[in-house]
Amino acid sequence: MSEVGDDILAIDGLHAAYQSGIDILQDLWLRVASHSLTLVIGPNGAGKSTLLRTIFGLLRPHQGEIRFRGEPIQGLDPSAIKAQGISFVPQEINTFPYLTVEENLRMGGWTFRRDKARLKRQIERVYEIFPALAPRRRVRAGELSGGQGRMLSVAREMMTEPALMLVDEPTAGLAPNLVDQVYALLQTARESIGTTILLVDQNIEDAVRHADHLYLVNLGRIKAAGPAREFSNDRIAALIQECLLG
Repeated sequence: MSEVGDDILAIDGLHAAYQSGIDILQDLWLRVASHSLTLVIGPNGAGKSTLLRTIFGLLRPHQGEIRFRGEPIQGLDPSAIKAQGISFVPQEINTFPYLTVEENLRMGGWTFRRDKARLKRQIERVYEIFPALAPRRRVRAGELSGGQGRMLSVAREMMTEPALMLVDEPTAGLAPNLVDQVYALLQTARESIGTTILLVDQNIEDAVRHADHLYLVNLGRIKAAGPAREFSNDRIAALIQECLLG
C-alpha cells in the first residue's frame, strides 16, 4: 500500500447496495496512489464495477468513507464529483453516436463551455494527443470503428484534464488486435495530462502488465492487494480459483 501522503483516493469501510439489506460492497478498503495505474480484478459479480459507480456517485454508499485528495466525497452527485476532478469511462463506448467527433469533445468540455478560448485549446490538445481523431472531427461518432470509438470515449473524458479517471472494462467486446491500443490510450492519458487511473478489467493477463498496483475483490471485499509485479499469472489464477470455490 502506498503512503497516505501519496494517495489521491482513499476508501475505508465502504458498504453499498442496490437493494436494501443486500450489500454488494462489504467493508471494502482501497488506496490509489497519485499518478499510478491501479488495477481491480475479481470474478464476475465481485463488486468491481459497483465500486467505480459508487466512487463516481452513481450509487450512494450507506456506510464508509471515500476521500479524494483528502476530502470526503461520498454522497455527492456525479456532477459535483466530476467538478472535483474525477472522470468515469464506463464499459460501453461512451459517445453520442449522432454527434460528430468534435461535437462529442465539446460535450466533454461542457463544464467550461462558456470559456470558448479554453474549449478550443483543449480540443486542439486532444487532437495533438490523439492525432487519429483530427481528420475525423466531422465524422459522426457512430460511424467510427470500435477502437476509434473507445479512443473518443477516453478523449472526451480527458477534455477536463481529470486528476483521476475511473475506467470500467475498456477492452470488453473488442477484437484482440485492439486490446493493446486501449492500454496505449490509457498510458497516453497518464503521460500527457498526468492523470491517475483506477482500472477495472477482466482481461487480467494483459492489464496486469500495465498496472502499478493490484487489488483482488471477491464478494465485495478485498481478498488480496499489493504491487502488480508480485502477482504472477499463476498466483492470480490460484486466487481466482479460491474465490470461485469459496
